Amino acid sequence: MADQKTNKHRENEHIVDNKELSILEATIPVVALVIMLAYNVYVFGDDALSGSNQFILLLGGAVAAIVGIYKKVPYKQMLAEVAENIKSTSGALLILLMVGALAGTWLVSGIIPAMIYYGLQILNPTIFLAACVIICAVISIATGSSWTTAATVGIALIGIGETLGISLGMTAGAILSGAYFGDKLSPLSDTTNLAPAMAGGELFTHIKYMLWTTVPTITVTLIVFIIIGFNLETSGEADVDAILSSIDASFNINGWLFIVPIVVVALIVKKTPPLAALLIGTLLGALFALIFQPEVVAGITGAKELNFQSGYEGILKAITVSTDVPTDNASLSDLFSAKGMAGMLGTIWLIVCAMVFGGIMDGIGALSRITKALLGLAKSTFGLFFSTGISCIVLNGTASDQYLAIVVPGKMFSQAFKDRGLAPENLSRTLEDTGTVTSVLIPYNTCGAYHSGVLGVGVAEYFVYAIFNWLSPIMTFIFAAFNIKIKKLVQTVSNT
Repeated sequence: MADQKTNKHRENEHIVDNKELSILEATIPVVALVIMLAYNVYVFGDDALSGSNQFILLLGGAVAAIVGIYKKVPYKQMLAEVAENIKSTSGALLILLMVGALAGTWLVSGIIPAMIYYGLQILNPTIFLAACVIICAVISIATGSSWTTAATVGIALIGIGETLGISLGMTAGAILSGAYFGDKLSPLSDTTNLAPAMAGGELFTHIKYMLWTTVPTITVTLIVFIIIGFNLETSGEADVDAILSSIDASFNINGWLFIVPIVVVALIVKKTPPLAALLIGTLLGALFALIFQPEVVAGITGAKELNFQSGYEGILKAITVSTDVPTDNASLSDLFSAKGMAGMLGTIWLIVCAMVFGGIMDGIGALSRITKALLGLAKSTFGLFFSTGISCIVLNGTASDQYLAIVVPGKMFSQAFKDRGLAPENLSRTLEDTGTVTSVLIPYNTCGAYHSGVLGVGVAEYFVYAIFNWLSPIMTFIFAAFNIKIKKLVQTVSNT
């Protein structure tokens, strides 16, 4: 997710072209990175994201730099691209910190517990996963942001799913399927605006054209989650009454708490910058914590009662570091804890290291070279769509940034689509179907790292269940293969 300034910057981004670099040389860093990451995950397992993967990304960048030095690429050029990459993610990094702060105040204020409390009474396991898709789709269309959706209702739905005994991977997959459906179709979304800008198309024509592949994909996704729901065996349903009692005992649960998330969603719908909206949500959460949960805030500091000092200390701890709210129900221990801003530092570290690798790859001209090689494979209309889609997916894995996965193929393939007499919305739809939605499926991509960190679920856990995200590229390839809704350029017929 990026603001409009960053979006415009990405549209105008210069792509480094290095004619001296062969395709073999361009892929050396990619192959090296994949091998190193595979072995690292084999050794460290789920702990790989705790720091070792970050260093492996830096090693991958070092390999790319060695290739660049061998091809006489100036060191300053590589460093400049790294700096530009990191600069472009500064807004996202600040949002991550604010999401951690928001999660902390929304816990101690009782907002998230209230969402879980009422959600448990409405959402039963049978319809829960399908409901997650629909709820997140609606919120994401309204806000234009999968990131904000995951950071607000997504966190609450993860908590509800956990108390119902539903796999965290399933819940996260349903959340992301809905969130990216909405993000992809919302006129407020940055990627939805960026894709037609790169293809030379028009926003609402692009959105209308995307419906042809997006509606079938979300329909299949909902059907699968409905089937899973009817066959789901959960352990949490029988314990709902005990859980509700424990939540009620730990927090003052009431409807007034929902004012805060409603205000945040309303702010984003009104096009308030996400960072400002999340800051306001954090501060409102802190205020509501002091009003409705004085004992919880005081308890964080070990004080017996709330006063100015204990209130200040309790709120600042909730915002910045890990906090836990005591409960008599062991199943709620994880739900009644938040990591604050400090909990997001690992994800930020991952993003920065990924941007180093992507920046050096761009700086030596490897990203451009790989994309051009894929363009050379486009011998037919289907080949053109397939090459574009694969380019987006490859760049999500190599550049670690969904915007580059839209910008680079968009710049490289736009003329090829025109030469084949294809309307620009064919390219913009393919960019979104393959570039936007697959970014969350790669652990070290900015989107994969963000959502994994916010939801507390590893990419490997939710990958299979993020049905909409991996089915979207397949759907667009099917449409291209069978020449379904492939719009041609309108040409003027002359009498000769």
